[in-house]
Amino acid sequence: MNGLLKKQFGLVLMLMLLAMLMYACAPDEAPVDEGGSSDEEESSSDEGSSEDSSNEGSSDGEISGELEIQYFVGGYGDSWWKEVISDFEEEYPDVSVTEHAGPNINEEMRSRWVSGDPPDVVYIDGAGSSETQMVEDDQLMNLTEWAEGIELEDGSSLVDSFIAEPSTYDGELYSLPLVFDAWGTWYDMNRFEENGYEVPKGFESFMSTMGEIQENEDIEPFVTTGQHPYYFSRGMLYPAFAAHGGNELLADIVQGAEGAWETEEAEEIMSNVEEMVDAGYVDSGLGALNHTQSQMNFLLGDNAFIPVGFWLPNEMEGDKPEDLQYGFIPSPMNPEDEPMAIVPDLRPLAIAEEAENPEAAKAFVEFVFTREYAELFSEHTGAIMNLEGVDLANNENVPEYLIQANEMINDPEQVEIFYKPHPMSADLETPISDSLVSLLLGNITAEEFIQEAEEAAAEYREGQE
Repeated sequence: MNGLLKKQFGLVLMLMLLAMLMYACAPDEAPVDEGGSSDEEESSSDEGSSEDSSNEGSSDGEISGELEIQYFVGGYGDSWWKEVISDFEEEYPDVSVTEHAGPNINEEMRSRWVSGDPPDVVYIDGAGSSETQMVEDDQLMNLTEWAEGIELEDGSSLVDSFIAEPSTYDGELYSLPLVFDAWGTWYDMNRFEENGYEVPKGFESFMSTMGEIQENEDIEPFVTTGQHPYYFSRGMLYPAFAAHGGNELLADIVQGAEGAWETEEAEEIMSNVEEMVDAGYVDSGLGALNHTQSQMNFLLGDNAFIPVGFWLPNEMEGDKPEDLQYGFIPSPMNPEDEPMAIVPDLRPLAIAEEAENPEAAKAFVEFVFTREYAELFSEHTGAIMNLEGVDLANNENVPEYLIQANEMINDPEQVEIFYKPHPMSADLETPISDSLVSLLLGNITAEEFIQEAEEAAAEYREGQE
């Protein structure tokens, strides 16, 4: 009896070993449920949503996890961002987007960038932000190779479809230009028609019109913000440098090249600024004005000209008088008989070098750049997204001033577009801005300004060595 049990036990053991061996040699397969995801995929998804993996996409390239986006909310508002982010989350349901946004977001997030814990995606715009500074501080991901593979809806290359080319640093790409903003000079078309004022086409007619306005209305015709002097630099000086010295002079000024401010062209431009001040055409109280206060003064008719970007109407929508009709021209700092100059001020999207979820970040950046969202951007903001081939003329939701400005900008007989290699570094722009305010207030001469600007450029170059 015991012998029989031993034989039966041995037979059962042999069958169990054979079954285990066959199972081990079978191909790797997992049952698939009706939803199309395998048990292994569900397990991977569960792990990806755990606390340890919440900030990272999966290792197999799946777009999931938390995606942090930082964007400045100013004159363009945030309604476009809200719609795009909602659509993105619908397209990528395994991604949870955390928004860091607001008018002071650049300052609020500064400590995270400094400590090496930045958000994944950043829209670089507003006070306290500087693309060049971020590149110099190694805070942005190099996008050069990746961007070459991005295609639009029709299969065309994104990098070949920009209105204005991206900023580059030694030939490398660290951001993609989202917004094509064109700084220019705004005026009230109704006011000009009623009084018979000439819309200037160059510096000579600019001075003539301001003189006529001052005589008729007893006001200081030109206003800008002294609290943010780069409004004058980007809105008035950059177009002047381009019109007089082309892209070469503009690049030298932006990059702090030795002797750039002492060129004949730069000296003439700064003398023109001094002429505006000496004639009493520049608002003497600009030192105390922030950008919204200067814009309000313009809307109220206290001044007739203001240099601002395309965000002006959207930002001041609730304060615009009913009888004011926005007029926009490239800043008239060019010689009278030459085309007016536009220097695009691009507002880019970038990915942090230390992004915790780079795959989701790339998916979002690629998701944003479509002609559909470009047209939607103009509807929401009254500004232009930096993509060619977007039909604004037939969109009744796009404001008339933007359609007219878009046509003028694309007419080479009226306007010539120039390009700077990249934005001026904050380390250079800040001291130059301080001197610029002194010039606009009449506290220093153009010659003294040029000397201070050259000194600032020399200190900047020394800091770059």
